Amino acid sequence: MIRLTELKLPLDHQPSDLATLVHARLSVTPADVAEVTVFKRSVDARKATLFLVCVVDVRLRSAALEQSVLDRLGNDTGVRPSPDMQYRLAGQAPLDWPQDKSLRPVVVGFGPCGIFTALMLARMGFKPIVLERGKAVRERTKDTWALWRKGVLQEESNVQFGEGGAGTFSDGKLWSQIRDPQYLGREVMREFVRAGAPEDILVDAHPHIGTFKLVKVVENMREQLIALGGEVRFGQRLVDLDLEPCAPDAEGRIQRLSGLGVLDTASGTRYRLAVRQLVLALGHSARDTFGMLFEHGVAMEAKAFSIGFRIEHPQGLIDRARWGRHAGHPALSAAEYKLVHHAANGRSVYSFCMCPGGTVVAATSEPGHVVTNGMSQYSRNERNANAGIVVGITPDDFPVADAKLQTPIGKRWRGAVHPLAGIVLQRRLESGAFALGGASYCAPGQLVGDFLRNQPSATLGSVEPSYKPGVSLGNLAGAMPAYVVEAIREALPVFGRQIKGFDQPDAVLTGVETRTSSPLRINRAEDFQSLNIQGLYPAGEGAGYAGGILSGGVDGIRVAQALARSLLGQA
Repeated sequence: MIRLTELKLPLDHQPSDLATLVHARLSVTPADVAEVTVFKRSVDARKATLFLVCVVDVRLRSAALEQSVLDRLGNDTGVRPSPDMQYRLAGQAPLDWPQDKSLRPVVVGFGPCGIFTALMLARMGFKPIVLERGKAVRERTKDTWALWRKGVLQEESNVQFGEGGAGTFSDGKLWSQIRDPQYLGREVMREFVRAGAPEDILVDAHPHIGTFKLVKVVENMREQLIALGGEVRFGQRLVDLDLEPCAPDAEGRIQRLSGLGVLDTASGTRYRLAVRQLVLALGHSARDTFGMLFEHGVAMEAKAFSIGFRIEHPQGLIDRARWGRHAGHPALSAAEYKLVHHAANGRSVYSFCMCPGGTVVAATSEPGHVVTNGMSQYSRNERNANAGIVVGITPDDFPVADAKLQTPIGKRWRGAVHPLAGIVLQRRLESGAFALGGASYCAPGQLVGDFLRNQPSATLGSVEPSYKPGVSLGNLAGAMPAYVVEAIREALPVFGRQIKGFDQPDAVLTGVETRTSSPLRINRAEDFQSLNIQGLYPAGEGAGYAGGILSGGVDGIRVAQALARSLLGQA
């Protein structure tokens, strides 16, 4: 097949126009073309007149003709052989697998990474066991709504914990900027489509599923996993590791995993599980688990992440700024944006997790804390657009670990930047936001104009915030470190010049956005195992190796491949 790029179509094109472009670009006749498949579709909004831009794969009537066309157009960088995007399993377990039950791999966490790790292991016949501390997705949805509507938090079942992970209550974004030479991201999206997601996610440049559709998709993927011999056990929290000495391996590891301590959260009972291979597909909010791993000496380090606020505007304002006179055209969805500003104080300010036509949601997992996130449905038809406006921070900004800090840290650490110090900072900001919001899970908020003038807000303007249980207006200056507030104040007028109205005085800021990514990394070697524990596979967003649904799924597949090779003696 031949891949063609940069095929431009007007918004009001006819179905036959794409074929006409293909014939002209390749200088072939309609009879020469056997099939045209759209691989990717995006919008070119750089000028007043918008175009749809397509990347297509073309199958001609014979391989010889395809090669002839490729030879003739060899200098055209937009005409190349279509890459091989077929996914191939790393191997297959023996039919009598497993003779020793402790060889069944265990996956902790059933978010995007855990789902794809377990599903791929099951497709290879390894019958994984999934331990998820939260509930099944429909029960979890009810618990999440209880926080939003009644201010009642379930600590083990919320936006962060439960089947589907934090991505279930988000925009369901399925695009990433990771390097993906094996096209594993394509396989992630194929699996979603097999489980009931809309087929257009395979084509859209910025695909998304939305929360309501994700609920059913996640349930279907769980059923596939079970049908393949896997298990999913809800309400099971990892609380301990059993480690034993071993002969040094190629990486110099002298300890290996032999079992787990698990808490059944419904009954309150603990039990041991013999395990030799454990995938830690933790979310970035599994703070108690991070503390336990640290106490066992699992190699980890503090890493950079970002903090800030959520901002809301009328979606129509964003549509007009991005689409101009074409705003509202049926070929266009709710408009998105991506903004970056490098502030004079050396900080980078950028938009994060932009949710067109969505809502700001309560995303805490701990009592007495307030955390914001963004969510959209597949339709993206809510009145407001929202995004995180966040500032990058590094471990140098984290608190220095000492006895005065109320942290889950242990006594082993002697360094200045403790691996869990980012969690300390997150908790300080989140508990401060809880107090600013009135200690009721309402979020502190402020109008953009008042924020820029450093004066408290008392009344709303034309923009009604969507956060539930509610927003308590005041001054957000004390909700973040001074350097974050300074950088965002500088950035907002700059963003207003890029998107007219972005810094409108009655746009609403809501705090705080603190869980943009994991504040630590659980270090792993090239074989995907922990740097110092055999059989332990850190994976996904919580371990510091992904930053969303797509990249989490991709990392899950990569870890499943590595674990399978190890089980089959191919590592």
